[in-house]
Order: sequence, then C-alpha cells, then structure tokens
Amino acid sequence: MRFNRLWKTALTRICHLEASCTPQAHCLHIDGALRSKPVKYTYPPTYNPYGPKPPPSEKVVQLSEKIASLTIEERMQIGPALIEKLKHPKLQQISLEGLDLGPQEGPAAGASQVEEKKPEKTAFDIKLEKFDAASKIKVIKEVRAFTNLGLKEAKDLVEKAPVMIKQGATKEEAADIIEKIKAAGGVAVME
Repeated sequence: MRFNRLWKTALTRICHLEASCTPQAHCLHIDGALRSKPVKYTYPPTYNPYGPKPPPSEKVVQLSEKIASLTIEERMQIGPALIEKLKHPKLQQISLEGLDLGPQEGPAAGASQVEEKKPEKTAFDIKLEKFDAASKIKVIKEVRAFTNLGLKEAKDLVEKAPVMIKQGATKEEAADIIEKIKAAGGVAVME
C-alpha cells in the first residue's frame, strides 16, 4: 500500500517536469527510461597523468641507433663510462653480515663452507637430565639458588626432568651449576 503511494508520487513528479506527458503516457515514459542502454566508456590504452610526451629529439634518436648497433661487450662498458664521465659517486658494498641468505648453490658454495670455521659458542643451556629420589630436596634448593624461582615453581621444574633449567649461561657459570647439581645428587648436561 505504501509502495503504491510512493510510486504514484514519483510518477506525478516526473510528469510535471515534462510538459508533453499525458496520464496515459506514464507507462511508456517510465519504460523508455528503464530500457535505455548505458553509454559505453572507452578506456585510454595507457594512463599518463602528465599528458602526452613530446617525441624525442633528433640527437636522442641518433644516440639510441648508435647504442643499438654496438656489440654486447661495448654495451656493458657504457654504464661505467657514464658514471666516470658524469662523476657519480661509486656504489658502496652492502654488508650481508648477519643475514641468512639460505643455502648457497654451486661449486664456490661448498668451498666457502669448508673454509669457514664455526664460531666458538659463548652461551650455553643447562639441562637437568635426572636426579636421585632421595636427593630431590637438595636438587630443588640448588635450582632455586640460580633461577630465582619460588619453592613450588622450582619443585615443578625439577619434577619435569629432563628439562632445561637455565639458558644463555657462560661456560664458567654453566660448569659451576653442573658441579653444584652433581654434588646435590642430580645429573645435568651443558648444551
């Protein structure tokens, strides 16, 4: 009901705008407007925000023809010669230290791997392998001493053996901790 009222209002407004419209022509007028085909828009082949470019000068055309006629070796010399002539600064070598470039392929990659020595390890992890049931309390006290854990957290950590109890320790610190755990009745290893 409400839709019909809106439709009639729209039709009368459209017809009042055009003087040649009669009440019988309502359907023809509306049908013609709905059936009209949309205008096709043709896109330009390329979009250039700066407008069309002027054609290259005669000098540029001659230079491009000369470059095209050069051999491959001569073309490879153009870049360094222009850098020297225009006095551009030399490109600096980028350091790849610390970047993981993935596995290197080829014969040179195998030789470089042999030449490189593994860097000496400075940070060690300490792993509690096992402990005697009779010395469990002593091991918990030692773990609490160097991990700053509470009694409950240290107890839970020790009961989960084998477990990592300290990470990133120096070699001397790791050896000291292993000796203390061994004295308390546990077995710890350095990784």
